[in-house]
This record gives sequence, C-alpha cells and structure tokens, in this order.
Amino acid sequence: MRGWYSNFVSAGWVVPVFTVVWIGLVVVPLLIMVLFSFVEIRDYRVVYDLTLKNWESLIDSGRWISVVRTLRVTAVITLIEILVAFPFALWLAKGCKSKNVKAAIITLLTIPFFLDPSSRTIVWRAILGKSGIINTVFIELGLIDQPMEWLLFSEFAVHFGMIAPYFPTMVFPIYLVLTLIDDDYLQASQDLGASPLQTLIHIILPLALPGIVAGIVFTMVPLMAAFVEPGMLGGGFVNLLGESVEAALRNLKYPTAAALSAVVIALLAVLLTALVLILRRRGSLGAIFVTLKR
Repeated sequence: MRGWYSNFVSAGWVVPVFTVVWIGLVVVPLLIMVLFSFVEIRDYRVVYDLTLKNWESLIDSGRWISVVRTLRVTAVITLIEILVAFPFALWLAKGCKSKNVKAAIITLLTIPFFLDPSSRTIVWRAILGKSGIINTVFIELGLIDQPMEWLLFSEFAVHFGMIAPYFPTMVFPIYLVLTLIDDDYLQASQDLGASPLQTLIHIILPLALPGIVAGIVFTMVPLMAAFVEPGMLGGGFVNLLGESVEAALRNLKYPTAAALSAVVIALLAVLLTALVLILRRRGSLGAIFVTLKR
C-alpha cells in the first residue's frame, strides 16, 4: 500500500495534471469573467461587441467611491482583527495549559462558519437600533437623552458587525503557526536574558509572520466581497464593492458585475503580491527553516 502511494506521489504526471485541472477550474473562469466585463447587455441579451462602457460606468456612476470605501473599511477591520487576534492566539497556543479549555475555545471559534450571515448579523440591529438594548439601557441610566442614531446604519455599525464573524479567520492561521514554535526557543531566549518584549519582537513575531500574512489573506478576501453585513447594518448608506456586485446581479447587469468583480480580483492580486514581497524581503521563511534545522 505504501509503495503504491509513493509511486503515485512521485509520478511525473501528477503535477502537470493538477496544474491543468487548476487552470481549467480557476484561471479560465476568471479570464472569462474579465472578458465578459467588456461586453454589454441590450434588450436583456448579451451583445458580444467589445466595449469599455462597463468600465467607464464605474467612474461615471461613482462606483469608484465604493472601491475606496471598501479598501478603507477592509483595512481598518483587518488591523483591528490583528491587534485582537494575535495576543489571543498567543495565549491560546502558549498560555492556555488546559486541553479542555483550549478545545472548547476552538470549538466556539468554529461556530460562525456554521451560521448563515444574515442570521448572525440581524441580531445587531436589535442591539444597535434606536430602541435597541444599548440605547434603552443608556436612556434608563440617564446617560443620554436621545437615542444614538449613529449606532446603526453607519460605518461604525458595519465595522462593529463584521469584526466578530471574521475573527476566527484571523485567529486560526496565527494559532497554528504559533503552536509550531518550539518552547525551547522561548526558554533559550529567556535564559540568555531577553525580556518578554524582546522575545516577542525578535523570536515570536518573525516566526509567526507567515501565519499573520495568511490571516490577513483569509480575512481580507471575504471582507472585500462581503455584502450581507454592509447591506443589513449600513442601511444603504455604506455601499461596499460586494454590495455593488450583488445589486448589479439583481438588476441583470452582468457585465457591470463582472467589471466590479474584476476590480476585486485586481485589488486582491495587488495585496497578495505585496504580502509575498514583504515575506521575501524579511526572509522569514528562510529564517524559519534555518532555525528549525539548528
């Protein structure tokens, strides 16, 4: 059995076949989508005449503002996730000694993956609304006279409602990388007189950088395409790219939706390229392999 598996893995045709399948299932559909952004719809029919009207409409209609807003909201939420998720993942990987507690926390972190986005978002409307829990409590305590309207249907509400659902996608990659760091390295750093802050900066952070980068990717990619949370918590006042794509599809403007999706893919490609360059510049992967060999 093992010999059959070894022969299968070492076969020279495995990688080419996988590459062809991956190109056919991933790359080709993306290219078709980009090409589809250069056609137009007339009388509910696709006219295969190449045109730049869909791309021009992104500027003329002001949809470029959604691009800027999406980048801003995504960057802020991702930064908040990193600041919260890294210390939490560090504690979970190195500070939490109880296996039962660790298993329970990991199980709880998987709950958002099993909930419908609408069901996990609608509850915030009952909490942040004018007659919601927060405003009611503050009014009863005499802290405010009028309900705080900015709590709902605002960028604050969108930020607030999107932090929790995407917290696990940031925690898990960082946690997995931190668990691979040998405790002997941390003990050696302490024995050499390094402070906890020095150990964090010079040992833990460089080794955890691939996990941080993976967390950024796994968080920013769905954030760029999110439309449920902005639609339900933004109230139409916080239009992001994902919501613009959804609106174009509802109105049967498929070429426009393809153009917007192409913008999302282009932004993600730029992000991934920048992250790869950062990793190469820091040489973190090479440092990890050298450290592990030692």
